[in-house]
Parts: sequence; C-alpha cells; structure tokens
Amino acid sequence: MRSTGAPRKYLGELKERATRLAVEARRDAGSRTGAIKRIADQLGIHPEALHPWVRPAEIDGGDRPGTTTDDA
Repeated sequence: MRSTGAPRKYLGELKERATRLAVEARRDAGSRTGAIKRIADQLGIHPEALHPWVRPAEIDGGDRPGTTTDDA
C-alpha cells in the first residue's frame, strides 16, 4: 500500500480550538508573551505545530498585517 502523504497529526477541531485560543491570548498584551507555548502545552500539542496556524488566523482577523487567505 502506498502512502499519499504525511498523516494529519491533529484533527481539524483541535486545530481550530488551539488557533482560536492562541489568537485570543495574543490579543491581550498581558498574556501575549509565551501565549502559543502556553496554549499548546495546555492542549497537548507541539508549539511548532501551533505557530504556523496562528499567523494566518491573525492576518485574517486583522490582528497582523499581511495578505488574507481570501485575497491570496
């Protein structure tokens, strides 16, 4: 049997929840520092997996400059 690519490690629901929590935490200046690591640790995922999900979500939400997903 041939593999068609790397298996998805995190389910969409967990990815969406983790991203939402991290974006919300980073909006608060008091909790911004270390927010991604904190949320990742709480949910049992690797911070390096969460980081690339947060950046586009922040752009799409207007929290960070850049090209939105819809414009890309």
